[in-house]
Order: sequence, then C-alpha cells, then structure tokens
Amino acid sequence: MRTNFIGGVAAILIVAALFIAYSSLFTVYQTQQALVLRLGQPVHVISEAGLHVKAPFIDNVIAIDKRILDLEAPPQEVIASDQKRLVVDAFARYRIKDPLRFYQTLGSIPGANSQLSILLNSALRRVLGEATFIHVVRDQRADLMLRIRELVDREATGYGIQVVDIRIRRADLPEQNSQAVYQRMQTERQREAAEFRAQGAQRAQEIRSRADREVTVLIAEATSQSEQLRGEGDAIRNQIFADAFNKDADFFTFYRSMQAYETSMKHGDTRLVLKPDTNFFRYFNDPSGKLRAGSGTPPAAPSASTGSATPAAR
Repeated sequence: MRTNFIGGVAAILIVAALFIAYSSLFTVYQTQQALVLRLGQPVHVISEAGLHVKAPFIDNVIAIDKRILDLEAPPQEVIASDQKRLVVDAFARYRIKDPLRFYQTLGSIPGANSQLSILLNSALRRVLGEATFIHVVRDQRADLMLRIRELVDREATGYGIQVVDIRIRRADLPEQNSQAVYQRMQTERQREAAEFRAQGAQRAQEIRSRADREVTVLIAEATSQSEQLRGEGDAIRNQIFADAFNKDADFFTFYRSMQAYETSMKHGDTRLVLKPDTNFFRYFNDPSGKLRAGSGTPPAAPSASTGSATPAAR
C-alpha cells in the first residue's frame, strides 16, 4: 500500500512539474514580438524569436505583430484651396515600433486602425486644403504625400506606431462635378476643332484661289504665245506665197487653180453648175490658162491667201 501511495504521489508531482514547465515556456515567432504582463502589469518586451521563459500562472504573454501592416482608409471628400471638392482615396503602411506604448494606448490592431484612420483623415484635410486641384492631381502629388506621411507619423509616435508610407490612390472630382468638367472639356475641344476646321477651309480656299489664278495666267500666256506663233506662221506662209507668186505668176496661178479643182471636185462631195467657158475652167480649155475671145474678162491675179476659188453655183 505504501509503495502504491508513493508511486501515485510521484506521478502527480511529475505531471505537475511538466505542467509548470509547459506554463513557463512560450515561443516567439519571426513575425512577432511579445509583451510579458505580470498580474496585468507590463514587465518587459521580447523582440527576439525563439523559446523563452516566464513565471507560470502569474505572467501572461501578448503577441504583437512586427510586420508592416496595411490601413485602407475609406474615400473622403476634401475641399482644396481653390474651393474645388475632391474625393480622395488613400492608404497607409505602418509598423508597431513600441509594443509597450502600443498596448497601453491602443491595445489591439483594430484599435490602431481606427485611430490611424482619424489621424490620416485629419492630415489629408489639413495638407490638401492648402493645395490647389492641379497640385493634388498632377504637379505636387509626391510632395503632398510626403508631408501627409510626416504629419501622421509625428502624431502616431505617441501610440508606439511608425508610419512607413502613405499613398493617395485616387483624387477625383465628385460625380456631379466630373460631369460638368467633362462637358466643359468636350465643349472646349469642339470649339478648338471647329476653329481648326475653319482655318483649314480658309487655307484650302487660299490655295485653290491661288491655283485658279495661276491656271488662268498660264492659259492666257499660252493662248497669247500660240496666237503670236500662229500670226508669225501666217506671216511666213503669206511671205512664201508672195515670193512664189513673184517668181512665176503663171505657174502659181496654175498651181492654185489645180488645188481649187481638187478641193471642189471631190467624188460625191460637190456639184457645180457652171458654163464651160467660165473663168474657173479656163485651164480645161487652154493649158496656158488664156481665155478665148468673147468668153469673159481675163483672170485676175490670185491673192496670197489660202482660200480656194469660189464656184459660181453649188
């Protein structure tokens, strides 16, 4: 009996020792830092990962994340310095730098997110309220985000939090203002397009008028030159005819009469009703072209023009 009693007591002592040992040990992971509380009061902070020892039953360990955490702030409306309303969507990145102060002031991650949202909204209104719409959207966006981060980080230090980064994801006009701006932009672009079209039409008309004027001038010059050349050709032709007539008047008269016969007597083209002894047929009666006595007036000297002899009747 005594042996069984001693064995049972020993087993109980061993189990109690194991339970006390288990309660005295805790693990800190790489992504965590631990805050040890003794009877509800902070004792010390453990930031090294590994196996650590605490007082059993009276010490409590709170694990606090030491990674960079995200804060997604809801979109809010901000009035810029030029009295334009903006809907700003921003987010923040932060880490818990002082676990003891963080635990004493905020206590948890949701509490930290709530307090940082308040600080972020206040900083956005303060900084963006001093800038214009163009500065926020385009010109000074990076500088404004840096100022907001510095302001929030300075105020979050009292909570044991370090703000790593703050970014403005979007900064747009409200829906009703956006429609008005888009309408104004569309009207402006339409006005510019109409102006460009008018300038293009004016330029095209100028080019077309200049081309028409140049065509008219070229045609007039070409017509003048052609008339001049034609006149010079006619003069040379008349001179040739005159020289030929002066060299041999009888032969020239004969040649011109042969041309008149050829022109007026084409097959199926002309009928002549003339007296056989008329002046027009004098070379038919006499190869020398002399008229017989009583047949009419002697032939007149032919002119230098190119016209053929006119028949008496057709």
